[in-house]
Amino acid sequence: MEMLRRPRQLSPLAQEAGAGEPPPELALLPPPQPATPTSSVATLDLGDQRERWETFQKRQRLTFEGAAKLLLDTFEYQGLVKHTGGCHCGAVRFEVWASADLHIFDCNCSVCKKKQNRHFIVPASRFKLLKGAESITTYTFNTHKAQHTFCKRCGVQSFYTPRSNPGGFGIAPHCLDEGTVRSVVIEEFNGSDWEKAMKEHKTIKNMSKE
Repeated sequence: MEMLRRPRQLSPLAQEAGAGEPPPELALLPPPQPATPTSSVATLDLGDQRERWETFQKRQRLTFEGAAKLLLDTFEYQGLVKHTGGCHCGAVRFEVWASADLHIFDCNCSVCKKKQNRHFIVPASRFKLLKGAESITTYTFNTHKAQHTFCKRCGVQSFYTPRSNPGGFGIAPHCLDEGTVRSVVIEEFNGSDWEKAMKEHKTIKNMSKE
């Protein structure tokens, strides 16, 4: 239980729920049992914490399963923020777990220069397409390893699969909703000499790993 009492950053999901400060209810509560379709707080032996758990659920307007997910995300995504974003017309929407302080790559390869493709990289497991799979089309060229995905309606590329990180996603920071980005650092990447740039870069390949 010492780990649960340790001060830590506010959970991304708790931020989304508007908790303001790390909810004290999460610091002392025992982990809930695995949820089933009929699960409820009445099935748990929470002891003296039952009233605090029920109050927390009501205050955050969460179901039992939602409260359990919040507790899990608090530890699984510790230190990360849940960003949301999408294309211009709204047909494509996504969410992504990443730092509030973004490391942006500004690539000068032929296609990135044309479309001003600034992006930050995340593992595929931290990206979720919320809607618009049927609205996305893909452009490839040269090695066809990079998957340049964009909305068929408005033409905006809000995310894509980079050649450098085929196991992850490159997210366009300018396509994120406001309110979750704290700072941005931009690094120029010499994609016009891709093989040399990849050989010299020490960290980019690891950015799509867990």
